[in-house]
Formats: sequence, C-alpha cells, structure tokens
Amino acid sequence: MTDLVSIPNQVKTIALVGASANPARPSHDVMAYLVAKGYDVIPINPGLAGDEILGQRVYASLKEIDRPVDMVEVFRKSEVLYQIAKEAIAIQAKVLWAQLGVLDEAAAALAQAAGLNVVMDRCPKIELEAA
Repeated sequence: MTDLVSIPNQVKTIALVGASANPARPSHDVMAYLVAKGYDVIPINPGLAGDEILGQRVYASLKEIDRPVDMVEVFRKSEVLYQIAKEAIAIQAKVLWAQLGVLDEAAAALAQAAGLNVVMDRCPKIELEAA
C-alpha cells in the first residue's frame, strides 16, 4: 500500500488530467489548493488546450507536457484510467493518483508493475489537509 503521507514530499510537479476552468468543479478547487501549496500543477484538458487555468497553460494530453512530471492526478471516469496509466508510465511519472470514485484494478496493477506508486479513490487535498 502506498504511504499517502510521504507522497506530497516526493512530488513537485503534478499533471491534473480532467482539469476544469469552472470554479464550481472539484478539479478546479483541488488544482487551486495544490497551486496554493506550492506545487507546479499542469492542467490537462483537450477542450481547453492552449488556454490557461489559474495562470497555468493547459495541455491536451500528458505526452505534450514539456517538462518532467512527478504525479498524474486523475479527475476522469474509471473507464479511462487504464489508458491514462499507460500515458503516465510513458512520461515516467512516479505517482498515479485517481480521485474519489475513480477505480480500476487493472490500471493500478499496470502502473505498479512499471514502478509507480498508485493511489485510487482518494483526494490529495483531503490527504494534505489531514496530514
């Protein structure tokens, strides 16, 4: 099991897949929190690629990011987590973190086999506030 307390100390750059420009959306709230905590958060949303969310350039996909990524945070449906896990492996992320309600054991196994720490069905904002 991944030690949730140690993850924030292991990461500096977080790609947030499913980022939203809408302040009412949970992904926007979590991104704002992580940015305020000093993390370099890279929003991923193909529909908003090239725009900015919270002053950060939005990318269409993980493979388009131009710098190393420590953690991939996923605000998408469980059905796409396996594909995102493959992309996280390809960019050599260290952590795959699936948001509350996002679960896929095959995706977790794939990512773990590639050496990534995996967290599913948890929120980094909640975990950081509890630490």
